[in-house]
Amino acid sequence: MMAAAAASEECDNVLLLEKNEKLGKKLFITGKGRCNLTNACDKQAFFDSVMTNPKFMYSSFYAFDNTSVMQFFEESGLRLKTERGDRVFPASDHSSDVIKALEMRLKERNVKVVKNVRAESLMLDGDRVCGVVTAGGDKYEADRVVLALGGISYPGTGACSDAFRLSKELGISSVAPEPSLVPMTSDDEWVKNLQGLSLKNVGVSLKCGEKEVFSGFGEMLFTHFGVSGPLVLSASGYVKEAMYKKDMVLHIDLKPALLHKQLDERILRDFADEKNKQFGNSLSRLLPSKLIPEIVKMSGIDGKKQVNSVTKEERERLVNLLKDLRINITGNRGFDEAIITRGGISVKEIDPKTMESKKIKGLYFAGEMIDVDALTGGFNLQIAWSTGYLAGKSCSRIQGE
Repeated sequence: MMAAAAASEECDNVLLLEKNEKLGKKLFITGKGRCNLTNACDKQAFFDSVMTNPKFMYSSFYAFDNTSVMQFFEESGLRLKTERGDRVFPASDHSSDVIKALEMRLKERNVKVVKNVRAESLMLDGDRVCGVVTAGGDKYEADRVVLALGGISYPGTGACSDAFRLSKELGISSVAPEPSLVPMTSDDEWVKNLQGLSLKNVGVSLKCGEKEVFSGFGEMLFTHFGVSGPLVLSASGYVKEAMYKKDMVLHIDLKPALLHKQLDERILRDFADEKNKQFGNSLSRLLPSKLIPEIVKMSGIDGKKQVNSVTKEERERLVNLLKDLRINITGNRGFDEAIITRGGISVKEIDPKTMESKKIKGLYFAGEMIDVDALTGGFNLQIAWSTGYLAGKSCSRIQGE
């Protein structure tokens, strides 16, 4: 949609072929239906948040950066708001309003939209593209074609492997797809016992063997299969698929604001206030009720023991557990639950200044089908807007010459 809108600024004959029955189906579910459409951070913070091939994004981001994106939507009548972490949302909290703003732009500029058509193959004249053939056999001739086929994540939105299939047919190299920003699985039985428990203001560190892959502070969630939530999704952005086959452990600091000694002193104060209680009933001030039985078990301290009988060594064990609660990570939930797809058309195949294929003239790429991905926070949609805008602008300018 962004590529079509950008192209229509300089070209009056733009056609948008949409695979689904409506536009923006995946956009509709982003940000839990609220659509975190970009991030209001500075430029360096944006590039720091791009995990794969950030340098490739220089031209497209500077052509259409986050400020330009916000201006685009506000000029389209969409009021915006900025929340924690510089995340930008529509003021209405409805992703449908973002789609409406884009649809309005397309309508204003007379972009023709054809829905329920899937691009099956490209028509070529030597090394130049000259149109698109749909799965239904229809042929659409075109001087320029922008492919924005997306990734594999969330197949319910129409996502599939078309980008990889077409690139292979065209002899354009691609990087194998992997799910990213995805919940993680664990076989630890106690983790599944905590299903539904959300932990806020905790610190986590993800290690693969002895190497720390990610560390952060925030919120996470226990599920029936393992762990999820903002911290876990962010951590998965640093994990390559092969790393799950190694010894991967998530370390949780339940009390990151307290040093070991301070936490021990806090526990001593709680014990003093509840000296007649059993250990198993003494942690309600410190921990969520659902977590207490599991911590008691893992601490090795008899839950029926009077708190005034808990030894210094046992307290030290408890402190160490609270500061380093460990979860063995076995894998992730795959493309069905991944927010984005890592991998795609190799950036070596694309001119970053125009988004045009280096092998096929008149063919441009945009969005998630390119091997560029970022952390959560609106950065992946910014990649889509920037690459889509530059692709649309580039092809229309050349066509106009």
